[in-house]
Amino acid sequence: MISVCAVFSVSFNLLGLVLILMADLSNKLISKTDPTSARYEKNMRAMAEMVSAVRAEEEQIRLGGGEKAIESQHAKKRLTARERINLLLDRDTEFFELGIYAAFEMYEEWGGAPSAGVVTGLGRIHGRLFMLIVNDATVKAGAFFPMTAKKVIRAQNIAIENHIPTIYLVDSAGVFLPLQEDVFPDTDDFGRVFRNNAVMSAMGIPQITAIMGMCVAGGAYLPVMCDTILMTEGSGLFLAGPALVQAAIGAKYSAEELGGAEMHAQIAGTIDYREANDHICLERIRSVVSKLGQKPTATFNKAKVEPPAHAAEELYGIFEADGARPYDIKEIIGRIVDGSKFDEYKAEYGKTVVCGLARIGGYAVGIVANQAVSAQQIEPHSGEKRLEFGRVIYTESAEKAARFIMDCNQNLVPLVFLHDVNGFMVGRDAEWSGIIKAGAKMVNAVSNSVVPKITVILGGSFGAGHYAMCGKAYDPRFVFAWPTARYAVMSGASAAGTLTEIKARQLERSGKNLSEADKRELYNATKATYDHQTDPRYGAARLWIDKIIDPMETRSALITALDAASLNPEIKEFKVGVLQT
Repeated sequence: MISVCAVFSVSFNLLGLVLILMADLSNKLISKTDPTSARYEKNMRAMAEMVSAVRAEEEQIRLGGGEKAIESQHAKKRLTARERINLLLDRDTEFFELGIYAAFEMYEEWGGAPSAGVVTGLGRIHGRLFMLIVNDATVKAGAFFPMTAKKVIRAQNIAIENHIPTIYLVDSAGVFLPLQEDVFPDTDDFGRVFRNNAVMSAMGIPQITAIMGMCVAGGAYLPVMCDTILMTEGSGLFLAGPALVQAAIGAKYSAEELGGAEMHAQIAGTIDYREANDHICLERIRSVVSKLGQKPTATFNKAKVEPPAHAAEELYGIFEADGARPYDIKEIIGRIVDGSKFDEYKAEYGKTVVCGLARIGGYAVGIVANQAVSAQQIEPHSGEKRLEFGRVIYTESAEKAARFIMDCNQNLVPLVFLHDVNGFMVGRDAEWSGIIKAGAKMVNAVSNSVVPKITVILGGSFGAGHYAMCGKAYDPRFVFAWPTARYAVMSGASAAGTLTEIKARQLERSGKNLSEADKRELYNATKATYDHQTDPRYGAARLWIDKIIDPMETRSALITALDAASLNPEIKEFKVGVLQT
């Protein structure tokens, strides 16, 4: 006969199982998107057009110096930068290119410098993640423009922050002399590249260099400061070429005598491997890489990968590029995170910033995201309800986000920031609520975070909101942007309105008046300038953004970034200093 206790025990266990299943369902984000709505279809078409335009521009940039320059490179029996990368990386893997828009629409008086004349990004060799820095000799013989140096340094800094082993494929004429004053002297200029070589070596980050063309003047130090050096026949490595040597000391030598592969292999002993051509050199690199030891990685929590429950392509229709229209940021999160599961933190408080725990590619992450839907908040003193506008950070939102960021640091959880922010709330009520103190608290928490931070700019990223959401100045490991991103102190419309009003007042003080037609002309001209400068391509050209991504690639981009971040096991002690209360 079954005892009452046994029946109770079975019933209790069944109840527990039901409750567990219900709890599992409760953190799965349920989508309310209607893919048949007119608005969805309009958004879908607009985003598809933007993505298509970016892809077309990137294809043009990948041509480097153009077909004739590519033919010239082949005539020297050398491969182009991207051909070398394709042969070096594992088959059936993709190159995660960073900084492709560097120098976009810049240096046009010199014929331009597509991708700043150097290709950088992450790729896998024998399954292992590497940072690649590859000169593009089809662009001004691989010469260093100001943005070239900054792009190489950005790639090195990513490698340093994440302990990513690095491979340099060198084929460069050195500094672009007409712009030498902007390339040579400062802390983020050419010399910093070699300083980083030394620092990376001291940190134990493997660096392999292959000289596959010219490597002259100061640039000759880069390969020699790395751990392993390869060189192909016909390449040159010297501080001064034949013409400069003759001008300086009156002696005549051939390029081979001064710095050919045979001389460096047999006489100077500078290089470790002399190879006949590009193909054999790249195979040698792969062979060397296959024998490198592995160091410990970070102890971030990682579980089995689970795909999102909702389709990524729906991101096109959900997102509202019009900053005046609402959308639910949790619809975006549900198409990025594993299983569309999200444990929202303080879900009923400070609703204009959404915080919570999830997994991306198996990695546990904390997400801090701007909510584009307006929400009601209860005023703590009067008990009255007030409307809080979407895309704006209020006092409660900032305090919630600051606490969540600190919790993630306490528990070693990497942070992902999803931007669509107009800034902090202004006005008397906001000031009385202590918005400055709350904002300072959030900025403090972001500034002192020790876990990896990854930023994705979806829409607007304006003013101090950009800072609080881990903008470029706050050391995110990676900064990605959708084509819909807008990046500035304020929007073009706001800036144009403000500047037009200021100009009108200045003229009035001098006894002049602007007509309505003059005001419209000034407004339109100012807005056009600001709109151009807030475009993500403008920011990517200046390396404020590492990569403009297709929204459907957001999840894979974040997984690559988390894979990179996990290579660095060193996490400092978390301290925030004085917090405003």
